[in-house]
Amino acid sequence: QRVSCRRRFPYRAMRQFLPWLSAVLATFLAYGRWVSPGFVGEQAPVTVNKVAHPSASRPMLPWAASVQGTSWTANLACGFSFMAIPLACALVRRAPRAQGKCRSNPSAVACRVVSTPKPVTLGGETGAMVGGGASGGVTIEKRRVQPTAEQSRDGPVVKVVYVVLESQYQSSISSAVRALNKDDVGFSMECMGYLVEELRSEQTLECFKRDLAKANVLICSLVFVQEVAETLAEIVEKERDRLDACLVFPSMPEVMKLNKLGTFDLAKLAGSGPMGGFVDAVKNVKRTLAGSKPQASGGDFQQSMLKLVRTLPKMLKFLPGDQAKDARNFILSLQHWLGGTPENLEAMLLRVLGDYVPEVRECTGSTCIDVTAIMEPVVLPDMGIWHPLAGQQSVFSSVADYVEWTATQLLPHNPVGTVGMIVQKSHIATQDDGHYVALVQAMEKRGARVVVVYTGGLDFSKPIEEFFFGPDGKPIVDCVVNLTGFSLVGGPASQDAKKAKEILARLDRPYMCAVPLVFQSFDEWQHSELGLHPVQVALQVALPEIDGAIEPLIYAGRDQGSGRTIPMPDRIDALVSRAMKWCGLRNKVNADKKIALVLFQFPPDKGNVGTAAYLDVFGSIFTVMHQFQKEGYDIGQIPETVEDLIASLVDDPDQPMKMSDVNVEYRMSVDEYQELCPFAEDLEENWGKPPGNLNTDGRNLVVYGRRFGNLFIGVQPSFGYEGDPFRLLFAKSASPHHGFAAFYSYIEQVFQADVAIHFGTHGSLEFMPGKQVGLSGGCYPDRLINTLPNLYYYAANNPSEATIAKRRSYASTISYLTPPAENAGLYKGLQELKGLVESYQSLRENEARGPSIVASIVATARQCNLDKDIADLPSEEENFKDSSIEERDLVVGAVYRRLMEIESRTLPMGLHRIGVPPTALESIATLVSIAQIDRPDEGVVGLPALMAQSKGRDIEEVYRSADRGTLADVELLAQITEASRAAVTALVEQSTNAEGRVAEVNPILANLSSLFGNATPWKEALTKHGFEVDEGSLVPVFKYLENCLKLIVEDNELGSLMSALNGSYIMPGPGGDPIRNPDVLPTGKNMHALDPSGIPTKAAVDTAFVVVDRLLEQLRKETGTNEYPESIAFTLWGTDNIKTYGESLAQVLALVGARPAADSLGRVNRVEMIPLEELGRPRIDVVVTCSGVFRDLFISQMNLLDKGIKMAAELDEPLDQNFVRKHALEQAEELNLSLRQAATRVFSNAAGSYSANVGFAIENSTEGVDEAALQEQFLTRKSFAISSDSPGSGMVEQGALFRSSLSKVDVTFQNLDSTEISLTDVSHYFDSDPTKVVEGLRKDGKKPAAMIADTTSANAQVRTLSAQVRLDARTKLLNPKFYE
Repeated sequence: QRVSCRRRFPYRAMRQFLPWLSAVLATFLAYGRWVSPGFVGEQAPVTVNKVAHPSASRPMLPWAASVQGTSWTANLACGFSFMAIPLACALVRRAPRAQGKCRSNPSAVACRVVSTPKPVTLGGETGAMVGGGASGGVTIEKRRVQPTAEQSRDGPVVKVVYVVLESQYQSSISSAVRALNKDDVGFSMECMGYLVEELRSEQTLECFKRDLAKANVLICSLVFVQEVAETLAEIVEKERDRLDACLVFPSMPEVMKLNKLGTFDLAKLAGSGPMGGFVDAVKNVKRTLAGSKPQASGGDFQQSMLKLVRTLPKMLKFLPGDQAKDARNFILSLQHWLGGTPENLEAMLLRVLGDYVPEVRECTGSTCIDVTAIMEPVVLPDMGIWHPLAGQQSVFSSVADYVEWTATQLLPHNPVGTVGMIVQKSHIATQDDGHYVALVQAMEKRGARVVVVYTGGLDFSKPIEEFFFGPDGKPIVDCVVNLTGFSLVGGPASQDAKKAKEILARLDRPYMCAVPLVFQSFDEWQHSELGLHPVQVALQVALPEIDGAIEPLIYAGRDQGSGRTIPMPDRIDALVSRAMKWCGLRNKVNADKKIALVLFQFPPDKGNVGTAAYLDVFGSIFTVMHQFQKEGYDIGQIPETVEDLIASLVDDPDQPMKMSDVNVEYRMSVDEYQELCPFAEDLEENWGKPPGNLNTDGRNLVVYGRRFGNLFIGVQPSFGYEGDPFRLLFAKSASPHHGFAAFYSYIEQVFQADVAIHFGTHGSLEFMPGKQVGLSGGCYPDRLINTLPNLYYYAANNPSEATIAKRRSYASTISYLTPPAENAGLYKGLQELKGLVESYQSLRENEARGPSIVASIVATARQCNLDKDIADLPSEEENFKDSSIEERDLVVGAVYRRLMEIESRTLPMGLHRIGVPPTALESIATLVSIAQIDRPDEGVVGLPALMAQSKGRDIEEVYRSADRGTLADVELLAQITEASRAAVTALVEQSTNAEGRVAEVNPILANLSSLFGNATPWKEALTKHGFEVDEGSLVPVFKYLENCLKLIVEDNELGSLMSALNGSYIMPGPGGDPIRNPDVLPTGKNMHALDPSGIPTKAAVDTAFVVVDRLLEQLRKETGTNEYPESIAFTLWGTDNIKTYGESLAQVLALVGARPAADSLGRVNRVEMIPLEELGRPRIDVVVTCSGVFRDLFISQMNLLDKGIKMAAELDEPLDQNFVRKHALEQAEELNLSLRQAATRVFSNAAGSYSANVGFAIENSTEGVDEAALQEQFLTRKSFAISSDSPGSGMVEQGALFRSSLSKVDVTFQNLDSTEISLTDVSHYFDSDPTKVVEGLRKDGKKPAAMIADTTSANAQVRTLSAQVRLDARTKLLNPKFYE
């Protein structure tokens, strides 16, 4: 019996015992001896082709042994290669065919089997395979299953085409079709399959169209990529009426509507259509089953749907007519599909073909399908604990049963740790679980207990709650590894991060999310510079990070031919080692833990040891050391003061500032280095033989730092290129030098650290060459950090680079607060100038004094060089006695506006110390900035807007008028600013203790004395400054500010570090600007970026159009010709776009006359062109250079930009109204390219490379600056383009096109989003500014206009580059308040 209860030849039953014989033989061949039950010990690994396979040394239970194959002949044919097959398989796999469950035998119990041999890797990344051929390199045509001439001789050939996300279904459906072709069923089958991502290729799409045109049945599953969904729907819609059946399982709505099974038609489910009665019946059944409406969140909804799917077939038996029968067949088909085994899919095909394919349905005779006799779906329980050695008990329903089984049958001794694993049910159901088996083997080899859980839905919080807690409610696991690669709740379709964080925080264990390759084959990933496919980065890295996931290691690949998932031994070994290290942190006592604390020093000299952005590094370390001592860590004698701590690392502070004066903790001989560092020889290409010239005493490699008991404070070596800057011109990639490799070899293998703490923003480790995301064992960040857990203190305002550290050095980040902000204020001549303005305000109508004061204002303004920032500022000789008051007001207003701009600008003061929250006074400026912004989603109207409303004005109107220099509105704006500060101060003061700190925030509702006739302190402050604002309208904004104050002064930074060192979960949170997004607070969070598919947001798009309009208006005004620029060069930054939710992205699209659009799931992955009539101006061409960090984080959005720009180029519009098309046509002819190729405009560094390094070259040049060489360096390093026509192919060098595009640029443009980091704070803005490069490339030699958009306040400004530099200089570099 199998799927149709038809009588079969009895030789199948006779073969049942043969795999047992194979298992015994395999065990003997692999081990040469029996291994006693429960034995866990080390054995020499068996090698095949000189590559060790970890499963070969796995302890084996002979009574449970089986092989990962089904045919004994196939097993014997492997000969001695049995040792390469994972041996830990289920007893239930002993039979090559399942004993199916038939309608005529309702008591039959189904058992799971393996129906086809599984491909298994033999050698990590380069090994051969057994059973599946080489990984990758197989054309999709190899998937085609066709009947032999003999099989197709006597009946019709039915063709099935399928499109799936999950490659594991390939093998099952192919096996099902082959089995049917071998049976005497009166027909034969052809089958061809496609993976979702493959349909992006035009060539593959044409193949799909040809196959579909001849198909009888189409099957689709998990088509959640919008672009593919739209294309698929368009193609299938043309063939849908002709198809006999179309089965679409959970996918995008446009694909789901293609479902067709007799009268079951999702497109006609609503209203009075033929399925209307069925819909009502389903609703009634649903209400009866669920008792309430299912929630909209991904996980809960999935669980409700699964419950419905399980129950409906039984209910539908009692509904009348063909409608119920067709609906029941659809749901049974879905159940068969979820069952996943070849037997289930065989039954599904028989059911569909027998009822809906005319050639099969109309068959007569003994070979016809008896649909009523087809087996019911056989599926695993919806949720359980799985273990490959559990035999008939392959799924456990309780923790107690599983623990008892492991204790008696598997691990009779106490495990060294317990690892919880989360896996996909579909891989178990389809028996595509070799990667899971390999991981279980490797974990158990280390002496760990493994608890593997799954669920049939997409809410994995449920099995965590059910199986990762013991009867006493305490967690039973030490670490959790999610092997699905998807978000914990919602999977690939949606995400409920709030629910995920709640259960993970309750569990309080490290949460790792390892990644199986889904959209790429093994070979494609291995040879890709990008690493992971962009879609997979978004779904399986970015979204899990929001849940709090860490360490996105690749551990399994896909065989392109069979679709089987292949374990990668070296990656599995790394994953297991890292998980066991986290377990060790949980189980070791603090006194025994060894901690390596890594400091940075850039540029490399003694004076820069211990530098980090905004952080008092040594003061923070001093605080951390005292906390270590309190918590029982062995750190020896702590220096008495911070200065003593510095002196202990820097021996003689009076000596010349050079690294040789930093304390040497260890000298590593060349022989020891070569023994400890397995990749030392690979570094010789760049750095020669060790020890080299860096971090060496000439004979040995030296490790700088000092030990304090079990704490090593080490100084990370420099990147290595500082002494040879022009080498960067030719180096698109690099490698660490020998000293760098020796440093990390010492930490892990000599000092034997349990964990590393990288202290502050930021070092060089995460920027070493390798894949962007999804590193291999050959990528240098992976090689260097190896198996060490990596904790990383990172500035909260820099989520982009923090995300790079998370993904490339496997860091668990802990955010720290940036220094408190203060208003820049005025000084010297500027302060004097403000006094003159105030005098004028009181004497403006005095005809004797007023004109003379205006003359003094003009003279002083010119002395302060404000004439460069104020258009049409009168000369000092001008006589104002003949001027009207209105004319004098305009002059004074323009000066006053510039003064206000300088005075009110916020800037960071001092350095932050870990464990020391800001004082109440230090919190005020931040809260004032937070209060400026309207937050519609929170129901909060900003304080300036409320005050403007109280005067009958709109705040945007006030901003615009003040920008024009209208004195009355400049004065009103100044009053609003002063009143805001006074009101916020009143809020803070009520919660301030005698020490000037916020001990406990007093609730705002306790102060609503206005309800009883008395005003609140902030209301009184506003009234005092002349603003009568209704008390009730103030409640939302001050309640919001009260909550922000709590978050600002909350101190989690030190506590999070201590929790992490104890193997606990670090609560995740967004990084960015706390003013724009107070959710960044409190700090001490495991910082993440954002879902890249969610940007640009609508608010960002609205702001972008405002900025673009202001930019173009100012450019037209400055040229005086009223003409638009034809091309603008853009620079995009990762952090800026995270903070602003994609404003820069939206600006690029706005210039070309496009707007981003979301799909039906809310993901921004489409572009809509704005008609010229609506746009009201020409489409401006753009040339976009992206930072390396932006490339790593937002490569999908780079594709979106490329798509929008190329759409603009292809529009048939007048060339004087479409400069994108104009230039693309010129370049197509000039460079012999197609129009789409010539319209490529989005560039960055090569994968694994960062920055133009122009700043490096200048800083380290010893022979002056060679401008031509610097420009060439910029062009060489930034000339790698992305193409939306081939997503996933990475960055391709396009030097000629890059130069040609830049040569047409009229304007260069960058954004500033935060006053914390501006043009004069870091070299990055200069390093990536193409202004000089464009000037050198333009045929007319004209220097382009350089513009900056400043969105640091609610009143966005567009300035020239020189004006922005002057503003920065006045507020920071020349400001005593800042530099003192």
